[in-house]
Amino acid sequence: MADYTALVEAGNALVELLRSELTPEPIGNRELIALCSPHESENNQLTVYLYQVEEDTQGVPVGYYQVGRNKQQVRPTRYNLRFLVTAHSKAPAQLRQADQYRMIGAAMQVLKDHPVLDAQYLPGSLKEQGSTINVVLEKTPMDQLLKIWNNNSNNYKLSFVVMLGNVEIDSRRTRTVSRVTDVTIDTDYEYKGKGREEKS
Repeated sequence: MADYTALVEAGNALVELLRSELTPEPIGNRELIALCSPHESENNQLTVYLYQVEEDTQGVPVGYYQVGRNKQQVRPTRYNLRFLVTAHSKAPAQLRQADQYRMIGAAMQVLKDHPVLDAQYLPGSLKEQGSTINVVLEKTPMDQLLKIWNNNSNNYKLSFVVMLGNVEIDSRRTRTVSRVTDVTIDTDYEYKGKGREEKS
């Protein structure tokens, strides 16, 4: 099952998908697509930034399940991860906006074409588990995007939100259970008609 590393593994899988599909066109180098804050983009042209982790409780089974003869474990917790994808053009000023539009358009096209992250991009525990990670482009109001992006020193750059769903992290909480070895059946009563009488 997936370990606590599932969050970074999911983010890296998303980056690897974009690197595979967006290079060499419209982005010339794989390393220019990175998992980092848009405020610390450095030389990156496309940044992928995890800004929200939300537990998904809808239809998720709870409680313990059997993992051994005498051992039970709490079921995994499922999360939705929201990433901000932002374009950073290094083109001259008169070409910069068009360059950002191209990168964002290409990234959205790729993610719409991949509603589930391909297994080849999944690393670590997600790969071992055979996880099915859903990819959803979310409709995010502009004011919310500005709140996610904004700080006092940076201007907003063209961005959109993608959600990765069905990301699970295992629990380490377990308990030991005993097998039933004896069964006692009470034969002190017998049924007569609709009533029940004790034997004498």
